Amino acid sequence: MGNKGKNKYSLPALFEKRSFTISKIISIFKAMFEFVADTIPEQTAYLIGTAALLFASFTSLFSVVNPLAAMPLFLSLTDRFSERERIQTAKRASFYMFGVLITFLLIGTFILSFFGISLAGIRIAGGLIIMRAAYSMLNPEKGGRKLTDEDEAAAMEKEDISFSPLALPLLSGPGSIAVVIGFATQAEGINDYVINGVSIVLVVLITYGILRLAPISAKYIGPAGLNVMTRLMGFIALAISVQFILSGISRYFGLG
Repeated sequence: MGNKGKNKYSLPALFEKRSFTISKIISIFKAMFEFVADTIPEQTAYLIGTAALLFASFTSLFSVVNPLAAMPLFLSLTDRFSERERIQTAKRASFYMFGVLITFLLIGTFILSFFGISLAGIRIAGGLIIMRAAYSMLNPEKGGRKLTDEDEAAAMEKEDISFSPLALPLLSGPGSIAVVIGFATQAEGINDYVINGVSIVLVVLITYGILRLAPISAKYIGPAGLNVMTRLMGFIALAISVQFILSGISRYFGLG
């Protein structure tokens, strides 16, 4: 019985038990480090891809919406409004704008399927629409207006201009709708729809902020500053339109 107790608590037995415990701990830490090494690059790549898609969709939509160019017309149409009425009009217009864009993001592909329009066709057509809008922004003094004189005169007589002409066609016109449908055709899963939806929300919030601060911003930016920013947005929109057209052509001929 004494020999049995001596064997149980002898130095070799304790060393063997301790070495087993240490080796087990080492193996656990090794497995943890391998897991971290395998997962961090994947998560980093996913975050980088998500940020890149969000930035691309935001800049594409913002450049075509171009709320800065809408400031002068917004101030002109709401000149007879009080400050509270102007803020409420900007809020409703932004809400309607969100509704229009998010609707076409969600059902844009179904509309194309219903009318039998190919993805290549909608990308080329959307590219041409965006190109026309971009050309107008690059030449604001020659017709970079989204509303005719008749439309402005009719809007001056309306009590509520938040939906028409502010939301449609000023803020969410054919060019913006074409960009959003392009998002839907390129989405590969629910994550892409969520990211594009977030970009729409960001553009709507910034648009609301610009319209709400339009009286103050217009004084500091001035007509010259608005023209410079409009041309800059026009150049970006022109590049987007070319990309849409090239993407549609390559898809039609199966080049990429």
